[in-house]
Amino acid sequence: MPEEMMNPKRKFQIEEGILILLLILSLTGIFINDFSPADGYGYWIVMVFVFAVFAIIIGWLQSKHRSEDIKIILSEQALHWTASLLVVGGAFLVQKAAGSTDTGLLILLILSLATILDGLRVGWRFSLVGLFLGTSAVIASYTEHFFWIELLIAVFIVTATILWEIWTEK
Repeated sequence: MPEEMMNPKRKFQIEEGILILLLILSLTGIFINDFSPADGYGYWIVMVFVFAVFAIIIGWLQSKHRSEDIKIILSEQALHWTASLLVVGGAFLVQKAAGSTDTGLLILLILSLATILDGLRVGWRFSLVGLFLGTSAVIASYTEHFFWIELLIAVFIVTATILWEIWTEK
């Protein structure tokens, strides 16, 4: 069976779509966490799984679509995101023991690190989302009206990645 490479423009469109979706989901989670830390915690737990699925999709897009590639991608991603989920559980237990009820921002930081590190494997856009998550956690902890600041950062990231793609095509 001949290996078929995906059109680079199509691959960019899919990866950019995933970047935009992850940024929207991140902004949604930050908004939820601001109003209800308990709901924010649950949201970020679900997002660990969502980010894992998208990392697998991006890894598969970058592979040669051979069965060996998908096995490697699945095993690496399963290990990475299972470890991340274990750390999230540990952070919850530490926060619970300390008597704190707001674990959402801590989980967000852990998800940020996991996403940045996974971006080293699946691509710089994924790392960019991780940097956005970490920045968002810090901004949210110091600024009361953080949503608009983070929305502007997200718009800047999307615009910059599109302009970067256009600039590097030439």
